Amino acid sequence: MTRARDRSSEIDRIASIAAAFAASHEVADGIARGIGDDAAVLDASARAGKIVWTIDAQVEGVHFRTDLASWEDVGWRSFMAAASDVAAMGAAPWCALSALVLAESIDDAALEAITHGQAAAAREVGVRIVGGNLSRGTETSITTTLLGTCEHALERRARGGDALWIAGDAGLAAAGLASLERRFDVRDADVTRAVNAWRRPRAQIAAGLVMAGAARGAIDVSDGLARDVSHVARASGLRVVIDERALRAHVDPTLAPLASRLGVSSLDLALHGGEDYALLAASDVPIEGFTRIGRFDRGEGVALEDASGLRAIDPRGFDHFG
Repeated sequence: MTRARDRSSEIDRIASIAAAFAASHEVADGIARGIGDDAAVLDASARAGKIVWTIDAQVEGVHFRTDLASWEDVGWRSFMAAASDVAAMGAAPWCALSALVLAESIDDAALEAITHGQAAAAREVGVRIVGGNLSRGTETSITTTLLGTCEHALERRARGGDALWIAGDAGLAAAGLASLERRFDVRDADVTRAVNAWRRPRAQIAAGLVMAGAARGAIDVSDGLARDVSHVARASGLRVVIDERALRAHVDPTLAPLASRLGVSSLDLALHGGEDYALLAASDVPIEGFTRIGRFDRGEGVALEDASGLRAIDPRGFDHFG
């Protein structure tokens, strides 16, 4: 039974959250007023170019399970998911807001862990959390709103003849989740690396800024590489061809032996596993720090190319309503 003192009042909890977020990266560029009023006040004139604005919700039982990740991990993951959306637009993160809906099971320790995870991710990304909302609900959810700025926001677009480029891991987070579900020993170095990729993903902020100067379009890998890049191909009226050999050469060396232990294909994990938050870019010129893994050409859908030629593949991945 939870003791009453493990459940602070709403005012006390808000004060605790504000204190945790006040320790976030102290960047005041364009932030006229942060936590402490009914709304944050931002000075857009202090930031050059366009404002990129994203919102991402993480819902218990859909996006995370507390038997596989700590509440601090959940806070970190929720923030990085939003940060990755900004990176995919080629934008520099500016500031963020966090809305928490807490189930009755969330005591003060769990809330502190969530906010510490969010604050740590904010510091990693280099932004300040300037406000949000707190409510009780039947299930816990964390909604992060993140703003960034850029001169030109990248779209999900490609042109025939563009190459497909990637920065970041593919399939490692999915291997980490599967390892946790199979109760693999987390003291094993390969398992640890994969589990950390799932529990503590990192938005590719620096790669996104580099990409902004060369890419025609981009997307991040949240639902699976094949599924996410299919959105770019469809929006462009093109087919995307993934080079199997190049993709296999790019993935982390940990993936193949771990996939074997899981009884699955490392290629399948790389193509269809999500939540790595790698960046995929369409460009007709090389991009520093990115690996070429395919191309866009005439046609439709997603194809895989190997020594035997081309074959169409199903761009399956995570689907909220599938």
